[in-house]
Amino acid sequence: MNAITFNVQGMEPATQGSKRSVGNGILLETNKRLRPWRSLVTDAALLTNTPLTTSPVSVAITFRFLRPKAHYNKSGLSPRAPSHLTSKAKGDIDKLTRAILDALTGTLLYDDSQVVQLSAHKRYICPGELPGALITIIPLSAPT
Repeated sequence: MNAITFNVQGMEPATQGSKRSVGNGILLETNKRLRPWRSLVTDAALLTNTPLTTSPVSVAITFRFLRPKAHYNKSGLSPRAPSHLTSKAKGDIDKLTRAILDALTGTLLYDDSQVVQLSAHKRYICPGELPGALITIIPLSAPT
């Protein structure tokens, strides 16, 4: 496997991690947006036509989110609008990353435990961009 980069776009990233019990040991994800988001990530990963790897890898992810209306004024984007997202409502970076890594398991990675280095970044979209994520996977050595 060579290094690959692919773009997932069309919806805001969703978090994974919080579950609720429905009884009899059954746990359900609390985020209803998780399933379609992971499906979008899996589809984009499969479009790379890259075979499954068992190598240790480095993964870099840039999450892109829509800006709230409050970031704009009559003349466009406010100069005081932040570039990075820190809202609790959009999710913690670890839960956002977990959704991506689980979506890559069985598509590009044999298992997400192969990720030995991880870089993640949350920001608002720039003009002309769509919400989503840019994902780069770099193999660190040959499979063992």
